[in-house]
Amino acid sequence: MFLNANILKRCLFVDIETVSEFPDYDSLPDAKKIFWDLKVAQIKKYATEEEQQLTSAEMYRLKAGIFSEFAKIACISMGFLNFEQDEPSHIRIKSLAGEDEYQLLSDFSRLLTNHYNDPENSCISGHNIKEFDIPFICRRMVIHQIRIPNILDISGKKPWQTQHLLDTLDMWRFGDYKNYTSLGLLATTLGIASPKDDIDGSMVSHVFWVEEDIDRIVTYCQKDVVTTINIALRYAGKPIIVNENVEFINHKQEE
Repeated sequence: MFLNANILKRCLFVDIETVSEFPDYDSLPDAKKIFWDLKVAQIKKYATEEEQQLTSAEMYRLKAGIFSEFAKIACISMGFLNFEQDEPSHIRIKSLAGEDEYQLLSDFSRLLTNHYNDPENSCISGHNIKEFDIPFICRRMVIHQIRIPNILDISGKKPWQTQHLLDTLDMWRFGDYKNYTSLGLLATTLGIASPKDDIDGSMVSHVFWVEEDIDRIVTYCQKDVVTTINIALRYAGKPIIVNENVEFINHKQEE
């Protein structure tokens, strides 16, 4: 196989869930409304015919959560692989979640600094982590004036200087960068149960702001991490970890 399983011993698996920064378009400050309207105009240049008919308010509800300038992180889930007799045996999952993004990112930064600060000896893995999760986290850290840990400090780095970022999508591409494969499709293709059995990314803001159900978001995020770990194990030619061997540590919900 093409992935050395030993790398996974020192790897932190990460997934984030993002939501619109405000409950709805009407709650946006006037200055931000102007820039959101401009963003909507850009989106509509490549949008479907149905999306072309949507108002800025409707587009905010559907799309704001994916843009770091108009969104925030509601949950960061992390996975750790444990080994027994040099073989992966079980997974431990922990989440940071809640309304206080500053505290959430501060806690995450502290964890990385204390345990995964050296890119030479640690790695971070996720699905599409290079194009979404890591840039999103770093931008939001800058907004909150939180120091970016060494392992995430990749701005301006060359590809060979970011080899500590193991992107399961990037590895699946095998150089075919015009191709995008979703986590659910990749999992199904590799014989792994798809995690998409409750909500999807377009619903997270609604669950956060309207249903106020952070636990549902945490569960969704954690399933993605477990799936990503099992994909990495497939890449390494190792058996996947069954649910009975997954330990979910209580997530930290900020008050």
